[in-house]
Amino acid sequence: MSRIQTVFSSLKANNKKALIPYITAGDPHPKHTVSILHTLVASGADMIELGIPFSDPMADGPVIQRASERALKHKVGLKIVLEMVQEFRQKDTKTPIILMGYANPIEAMGMEKFTQAAKAAGVDGVLTVDYPPEECKDFIAGLQVNGMDSIFLLSPTSDAARVDLIVNQASGFLYYVSLKGVTGAANLDIDEVKARVAGIRTKTDLPIGVGFGVKDAATAKKVAAIADAVVVGSRMVVAIEQSNEDNLLSNISQLMQELRTAIDA
Repeated sequence: MSRIQTVFSSLKANNKKALIPYITAGDPHPKHTVSILHTLVASGADMIELGIPFSDPMADGPVIQRASERALKHKVGLKIVLEMVQEFRQKDTKTPIILMGYANPIEAMGMEKFTQAAKAAGVDGVLTVDYPPEECKDFIAGLQVNGMDSIFLLSPTSDAARVDLIVNQASGFLYYVSLKGVTGAANLDIDEVKARVAGIRTKTDLPIGVGFGVKDAATAKKVAAIADAVVVGSRMVVAIEQSNEDNLLSNISQLMQELRTAIDA
């Protein structure tokens, strides 16, 4: 059983939902990333999405775009991101780390080299926004051979045929995008999300996480009532963006604790 499966199984047994924060590796500075990861876990994260900085993050709104820009100024690329995961693993061998990013850096490294390096670093899952399920069977196979899960996005515009295709290829969990548009784009319609998640559940036993529109603790609580996991991205990155070196970790911790309390309620 993978670390991701273990966490979801444990949470389900305790009638709890997963809290999955997202940060961009290297934001606001590479020296802070591993400390941020440990702070997230200490403050209630069940697993973490770690963004790979990229110059053209098409699925991301302005907030995460700026995070990528800040990281790229410090020349944080895929190799450095994997080194960060490896350093994190020196103290934490239980919390799942999911890399989220785009195909270009993986293609540049080489698919086989990447999957082997990611496994060696301690990565548990990979979500590649622009690898369509129709064209990434070799990549999925490489992840599976190396014991990692392939995470896919489902959106409000995914038709039944596409949902079927994705649920048959995904592992770990499914990530439902709660709104049309980029990350942090709008307020989500919780009734619509509830209906879509219910429809997806008829096709798979995989846990379902919801993200892209969780802006505060109140929204997180509503999402937790209908999903297996709450993914918080732009709001977490805003907390980083609005902090300085002195209050960075305390601000992250405070936000995480607010979200954790709301979800557990």
